[in-house]
Formats: sequence, C-alpha cells, structure tokens
Amino acid sequence: MKHFFTFLLTFCLSQMAFSQDNKTKLLIGTYTNTCKSDGIYIYDFNTETADFKLKSSSKSIVNPSFLALSSDKKTVYSVNENGDASAVSAFDYTSKTSSLKFKNALPSEGNDPCHIITDDKNVMIANYSGGNIAVFGKNPDGSLSKVKQTIKHYGNSSNQQRQEKPHVHQLHFSPDKKYVLATDLGTDFIHIYKYDQNRDDKPLELYKVKKVKVGSGPRHLTFSNDGKFVYLVQELTGLVSAFSYQDGELNLLQETSLLEKKFVGETSAADIHISPDGIFLYATNRGTANTISCFKIKEDGTLKLVQTISTLGKGPRNFAIDPSGNFLLVAHQYSNEVVVFRRNKTKGTLTDTNQRIKVCSPVCLVFEN
Repeated sequence: MKHFFTFLLTFCLSQMAFSQDNKTKLLIGTYTNTCKSDGIYIYDFNTETADFKLKSSSKSIVNPSFLALSSDKKTVYSVNENGDASAVSAFDYTSKTSSLKFKNALPSEGNDPCHIITDDKNVMIANYSGGNIAVFGKNPDGSLSKVKQTIKHYGNSSNQQRQEKPHVHQLHFSPDKKYVLATDLGTDFIHIYKYDQNRDDKPLELYKVKKVKVGSGPRHLTFSNDGKFVYLVQELTGLVSAFSYQDGELNLLQETSLLEKKFVGETSAADIHISPDGIFLYATNRGTANTISCFKIKEDGTLKLVQTISTLGKGPRNFAIDPSGNFLLVAHQYSNEVVVFRRNKTKGTLTDTNQRIKVCSPVCLVFEN
C-alpha cells in the first residue's frame, strides 16, 4: 500500500508539472462599442488539452482592437480604434499575475488605427481611415513617448466604395528588421520602407512601392520562416499572392484563391499566418463564406491547397496558432467567440475541438510565447 501511495503521489506531481509546462498566456483584443466587453482579456491556455481559464481583463479601455507585446513581455500596446478620438495605449504587463496596468496613451495621429507593431525602440500603427502610418518612441519604462514620424499615403483604386482613398491596414517588420512593409487596401500597393530603429526622427524611409492586382485590396501579409517568401491575403478578391523576397524586393510567384469553385457570395478575406514548423499556411475569409483555408508551402515557395472548412462562426477577423502548433484559434467578431481547432501537424488539416471562448467581439489573438 505504501508503494501504491508513493506511485500515486509521484504521478500526480508529474501531471501537475506537465500541466504547468504546457500553459501559456493568451491575450485577446476586442471592440467595446458593439456589446459588453472589458477591452483586453488574458487567459491561461493549455497547449496540450486546449483548456483555458480567464485570469483577468482590463477596464475602461475603448476598442483595443489590435495588440502588440514587447519582446521582454513587460508591456502591452494597443490601438484604440475610435474615429476622431482614436489613440494608442501602453500597459504594464505582468505574466505571472496576468495583470495589466495602464501606463499612458497618445493620440493616434490618424483615425481608426487597425494594426500595431513594436520593437525595442518604437511603436508603429497603421491608421485605416486616416490612410497613414504613425511612429512613436518608447520611454525606458516602456511607456509611449512623442510621435517621431507620420507618413501619409495618397491615391485610390477601382472599388469606389472601399478604395476611395488610402487605407493602411497592416505593418510588418522584415525578418532582419531592415524594412517595414505596409499594406494599403485603398490603393492596391505594398509600401516598402527602409527602417532605422535608432533614428530619433524619420526612422522610416520609402524604398519601393509594389503594385498588386487592381481592385484586390491587400490586407495582411506574412513572411515564410526562412524569410525567403512573402504571402499576402487580399480582402476584396480573396486572392492569396506568393512572392519571393530578398532585401526589400518582392517578385510575384503565384496567385491562388480562398474561394471554393462553386462559391457565390460576399468575399472579405482577413488574416494569414504560417504554422510554427513553416510547412503550412492558413488564411481566413469572412463575408458570407466564413471559412479558413490551409495550404502546403512547397520548396519553391508556391502553395498547394489542402483544405477549406467553415470557421464555425461569423466574421473570422483574426486567428493565431499556439506556440506548440497543436491548436489554431479563430476570433469571430460577429458571433462573439473564439473557436478552437486542433491541427494535424503532418497533414495541416483542422478539426473542431468543441472548445469555445465566449467573449464580446474578439478581433485580435496574441500568444505570449
């Protein structure tokens, strides 16, 4: 009997350690003006079981729709997408206690910021309605310092309802941090900026502008794990474009589609990410489709469709793959939940876990690790 209890205690302790080892933090950014939301939510998420637990949430933060976590994991930055009153905010973040404490906020220098990135020196936001980029410095404590630079885009494109003026939608560092790529849905351009994080003024300098297919609406892009390829999802047409990439240069390799052959309805492609092992690419399509597609990345950088399935909700705005690669989580802006899929790491395919994180208008998912 003594040996049995010793075994049982050892087993329980090992299971507790296993559970802790597979726990990470999940941060969720939301809209607060469409339903009851606290703003930013922090969950424990188990990367083996997909179990989750709400740890804390923020209060009195307006529309923290997109988030960025500092590299030292001590500061969370958010946009506050709120028309003429739009802002960018900084928060002290303590992972151990899952706590957020407001540091400061500054005007966003343009209406409706919809994306945010950060490195050791700067915070940059894409102002969608403002059609511009704003670069803010950082104080030693991580709070936001004065705006260093604003860059206005100009032009329009063929879709008179959606492309009547510039709409900067995403900013993305190149893997070597020498460049920042900015997608402009309103003009059908990718702006490629040289980047010097150490400059106190004008850290961004326009290097090149890459034209994409007229009327396509470039929305989000991502780099392959080896940095040799860039993949772009285009909101208005559902196209996914594959480019070779080298030192600020993009060359088109392939265009494929998120639309199923018999699909008839509204197209509104949204987000795009690559699995941690670099083998599979995923992209979402909202509109009346509400699907996610999986592609295998071939050696030459081109894509082969593996699967297109329903996201099981409305408005799959953003999604994230957990650090282990076991699960893919889709944030549904209009059905107010995050749907958790299990990934087959060999095939790339997704299956429903029946796990749902109920939260008002989720639009951004960020894993801590």
